[in-house]
Amino acid sequence: MRAISGTTHAKIKAYLEVFIENLVERYKNREISNMTSPEQYLGLTDSKGGPKPFHAAMIPSEVLRISAFERGFVTTLGTSFEECAKLIALDYHADAIRSHDLAGNVSTAGINEIERQVASLVGTADTLDENYLKPDLDTMIASVLDAITDEKVVRTTRVDLYIKSYDDIEYYFEIKSPKPNKDQCLEMTRRILGIHLLKGLSRPKVKAYYAMPYNPYGENRSSYSWSIPIKYMPYDKAVLIGHEFWDIVGGPTTYQELLSIYREVGREKAKYIIDSLAFGF
Repeated sequence: MRAISGTTHAKIKAYLEVFIENLVERYKNREISNMTSPEQYLGLTDSKGGPKPFHAAMIPSEVLRISAFERGFVTTLGTSFEECAKLIALDYHADAIRSHDLAGNVSTAGINEIERQVASLVGTADTLDENYLKPDLDTMIASVLDAITDEKVVRTTRVDLYIKSYDDIEYYFEIKSPKPNKDQCLEMTRRILGIHLLKGLSRPKVKAYYAMPYNPYGENRSSYSWSIPIKYMPYDKAVLIGHEFWDIVGGPTTYQELLSIYREVGREKAKYIIDSLAFGF
């Protein structure tokens, strides 16, 4: 039995087709300055800092336009993961919402405890002792909830994807790059702890994660080797990688089936992309 139904397959494919078409429209008429001569090109001014003289000297403008499209594609691709995950999750869970807003009155002492927990995480991560004991996510959450007092302030946050299961477990996912920097890792840790503080609940009723939609190092978690989240997050329990995330969304084989839909759209749109951006070059 397939994880992605025929109806959901069609919805995802239609969404991805429009996603690609909108991005192509954004880039196909973008002005890319040709170099007719070094003197002409070096005389250009651009408030956005676009001209690249050595690129323009050797690479046709049509290729530079495709290169710009590819960079824009990488930047916006994450939004497609959110939408596809939502569509799949609606077949398996009670609810699924993109860009889900959480708001409430939270304890100032709890907020301060989040900062203390993050500082402790950094302190242990930066120690010279290779055998340091990194704070455990469950322990960090418990410390934040234990710090709650009656002094409250209003806090709001927006989560990339919210899923509520039929057994009333609430999942909160930040779907981000599989190669985050240190500051991003610490901010994600704050956000995960902040979600538990806003809800006033620990696991398993609430489960917040940093979800990486794919593993750039291989199929399994053991192959993941980007050291920064391993070092600067409660990695074992806070991070989902590749199929670990998609299995929660739709069950086994979801990851492979979704990738096949992306490939299907890519094959069908390949000529359109090249013709639109390179003008038949």
